[in-house]
Amino acid sequence: MPLLDADRLMPVDSAARGLARALYATVADLPIISPHGHTDPRWYATNAPFPDPAQLFVTPDHYVFRMLCSQGIALTDLGVPRADGGPTETDGRKIWRLFAQNYHLFRGTPSRMWLDHAFETVFGFDVPLSASTADDYYDRIDAALATPAFRPRALFDRFKIEVISTTDGALDDLRWHQMIRASGWQGRVVPAYRPDAVVDPEFAGFAENVARLGELTGEDTATWSGYLNAHRIRRAFFIGYGCTSSDHGHATARTEDLPQDQAALLFARALRGECSAEEADAFRGQMLTEMARMSLEDGLVLQIHPGSRRNHSASMLEMFGRDKGFDIPGRTDYVTALRPLLNAVGMDNRLSVIVFTLDESAYARELAPLAGVYPALKLGPAWWFHDSPEGMRRFREMTTETAGFYNTVGFNDDTRAYLSIPARHDVARRVDCAFLATLVRTGRLAETDAYEVAHDLAYRLAKQAYRL
Repeated sequence: MPLLDADRLMPVDSAARGLARALYATVADLPIISPHGHTDPRWYATNAPFPDPAQLFVTPDHYVFRMLCSQGIALTDLGVPRADGGPTETDGRKIWRLFAQNYHLFRGTPSRMWLDHAFETVFGFDVPLSASTADDYYDRIDAALATPAFRPRALFDRFKIEVISTTDGALDDLRWHQMIRASGWQGRVVPAYRPDAVVDPEFAGFAENVARLGELTGEDTATWSGYLNAHRIRRAFFIGYGCTSSDHGHATARTEDLPQDQAALLFARALRGECSAEEADAFRGQMLTEMARMSLEDGLVLQIHPGSRRNHSASMLEMFGRDKGFDIPGRTDYVTALRPLLNAVGMDNRLSVIVFTLDESAYARELAPLAGVYPALKLGPAWWFHDSPEGMRRFREMTTETAGFYNTVGFNDDTRAYLSIPARHDVARRVDCAFLATLVRTGRLAETDAYEVAHDLAYRLAKQAYRL
């Protein structure tokens, strides 16, 4: 018995369902463009086997362990490393059994759909994961991972990934990307320039990070001009390894366009650790506009991922560090926040700024109207907490009427969980085909146009928007 319903996410109405099936059939097997994500470039460089099922599915996936944590299961029992190097569970089978015993917690969630997709399509399971099937799952997955067919590069080809972008800090030496290139392997893995550690005055070790930026580039990063030049040099280094985008994860969408002498004074305060929270936010905002100007010089796409109130639990941050499931969405302003950047460069169609949100209330009120008029601005897909069938549908319903389809950028999977990549793209393609079928059946879209749009949303728009 399959784990997955063949008609999952298709419309209930029979006429719309038939058309949605037909649309989906034309895009289901298209190559995957994955222009923004967090998979580890080391996987592709070394092509080493994944360690065990728990290390593949549970321990690195915050979608999984945050749900288990919400039910009182300790992250240490799931093998999540502690920041202080303290004891944590290392027995993969024990972790897997705990996961399987609590698999019912994922009923109705997108995580359940992604996991079942991997279990069925990658490993061939036809019975659900549970306490009684845990060991069979573990043994079969563990045995498969030891074979060449389940190495990272083989799965890359099996998943029909045409190109994937990793996310790499501005200070990263890109050694794994260098190793990929030197290996002669034909899979296309490119970096993205993520400068948070050297543009956020509230990032731990900011001044030291900026000094390191100077060491890497030969620039005097104690000066404003040297600091900006250092970014240009690092961006060029990343571009040399195929980078086509920068990525900025800020608490707000604030941008600034200060006179350069004022920006220099603010930078000096940041280096001295004297910035207030307001000044730190202003500096991050200034750097978004500076990065946009650099994008006009070097062609990198500028991605803005605002609105996450990161590390909500101080105790969990102290024990486990960043990115452990305690980042929570918050209200985000875009109309006022983006105005300085858009006034500076928003009418230049050479620039591509892709904005994401965790605040769905901004879709129809702010983001779609902005993207529907500024040539430089595009909307990223439903993101993170809204990377779900309902979230994707709401995104289309709330943005299409003002921004259309062609001021959006298709889909990206934004994941660390390698085996969920084809599952996430499959969900997006099904949801988009269901939405298009509904538009056709309600007389708002020609059927011939729907087939073209389905292809664009599944493949062409992401490739075009990210210059891949």
